[in-house]
Amino acid sequence: MLETIRSIVSIASYFVLPTIIVGFPLYGLIKGVRVYEVFVEGAKEGFEVAVTIIPYLIAILFAIGMFRASGAMDFLVNALDPVLALIGIPAEVVPMGIVRPLTGSGSAGLVADMINQYGEDSLVVKMVATMFGSTETTFYVIAVYFGAVNVRETRHAVPAGLLADFVGFLASVYIVKLLFG
Repeated sequence: MLETIRSIVSIASYFVLPTIIVGFPLYGLIKGVRVYEVFVEGAKEGFEVAVTIIPYLIAILFAIGMFRASGAMDFLVNALDPVLALIGIPAEVVPMGIVRPLTGSGSAGLVADMINQYGEDSLVVKMVATMFGSTETTFYVIAVYFGAVNVRETRHAVPAGLLADFVGFLASVYIVKLLFG
C-alpha cells in the first residue's frame, strides 16, 4: 500500500509544474483574458510592492542574521534536543522550524547547507525539504501584504500563521518518517 502511494506521488510529480505553466495561461485564454497584458500589469504592481516593503525585509533579514551569528540558534537546538528526542523529532530540523516563518531565502540557504552536511537522500534533509515546501514565511508574508497596504495591527494573522507553520513542521516530520523512515 505504501509503495503504491509512493509510486503515484512520483508519477504525479512529473506533471504538476508543466500543468501549472500551461494550465493558467490556457485557462485565461479560454476565459477571454488578455493574458500577456494582465501579466505585465501584475509585474508592474509587484515591482511597486517590492520597493514599498524593502525596509520590512531588511529588518527581518537583519534579525535572522543576528540570531544565527550570536549562537542563539545552536543553543536553542541543543537545549531542545532531549525533549524532541522523546517525541521522535530530530533536533537538526529545528533551525528550519525557526527560520522558515521568517524568510524564504534564509530557509533555502538552510536546506542547501543541510544537503551539503547530511546528503540529499538523508531523512533529515527530506524532512527539511518537506517543511520548506509545506510551511509559509509567515513574517515575510505579513511584512509584504500588511506593509503594502500600511496595516499596522495584525490581530490574529501572526498567531494563526505561526500555528499553521507549527502544524506543517510536525506534519513534515511525521509524514516523511511514515513514507521514508
